[in-house]
Amino acid sequence: MTITKALLSTTFSIGLLACAGASQAAGWCESGKPVKFAGLNWESGMLLTEVMQFVLKNGYGCDTDSLPGNSISMENALSSNDIQVFAEEWVGRSEVWNKAQAAGKVVGVGSPVVGAVEGWYVPRYVIEGDAKRKLEAKAPNLKSIADLGQYAQVFKDPEEPDKGRFYNCPAGWTCELDNSQMLKSYGLENSYTNFRPGTGPALDAAVLSSYKRGEPILFYYWSPTPLMGQADLVKLDEKPGVDKSVTIKVGVSKTFHEQAPELVAVLEKVNLPIDLLNQNLARMTRDRIESAELAKAFLKEHPEVWHSWVSEDAAKKVDAAL
Repeated sequence: MTITKALLSTTFSIGLLACAGASQAAGWCESGKPVKFAGLNWESGMLLTEVMQFVLKNGYGCDTDSLPGNSISMENALSSNDIQVFAEEWVGRSEVWNKAQAAGKVVGVGSPVVGAVEGWYVPRYVIEGDAKRKLEAKAPNLKSIADLGQYAQVFKDPEEPDKGRFYNCPAGWTCELDNSQMLKSYGLENSYTNFRPGTGPALDAAVLSSYKRGEPILFYYWSPTPLMGQADLVKLDEKPGVDKSVTIKVGVSKTFHEQAPELVAVLEKVNLPIDLLNQNLARMTRDRIESAELAKAFLKEHPEVWHSWVSEDAAKKVDAAL
């Protein structure tokens, strides 16, 4: 009798543990908790966010939402689990992320984009000229950021004509702080104004407007973006030994990582080939397609890319929703 009771007790305990494990693995959305995403405001981030939301909502029955805000505020929200997913985290760029990761509050998973680059750019005609457009080379010896000190007048700031203008990221973006520090480290803060456009589209507009007029412009930019396919640009070299290789992860809160392993397993597999991503971002701009609409078109046109991210059952549900 004692042995029988012990066996029953052990069997019951194992059953409870199994149920608890199953509940933890698939319980986030079933319990009614929404998956909240960072409402990123750059094109690739918007597209990745919409793709992930659509897959989790239609493939796994999750309620999803996105909250607007700049990258720094969204990283803070991720660390406190006020949001659960940051679709395109450029790992190592942000002190907010670095501190949260060191404290075990956030986790980077997967590789949603591979082959991304960033840096300071000028149009090629600034260095080489353009015979077809009758443009002379105005900075023929410009090769690196360190060379910019002698070319401030080439990139003249219309509001402070005794200085050049550097187009930084919009205020609140992680790269804005990094670029501001670079201006100081290269000794350029007194010869260039640190101009911060209000939004990503405002930066794009400034670059394309100058490019169409054949005027010099110095600016920070990155890929994947539609702009890289619209203009012939040169990335300026940095100091020898500087390694700015870009690693992009899906950022998730530690709570979500622990409590929603089935969903994290999906996010770990998300990857959009960079050439295909750039093509779709160019399509977004060219055809003025909203990111939510483009996400649906991408999923419908490229099942060979995303079917491997999800279970067979989830793939069927997403296909049906498309």
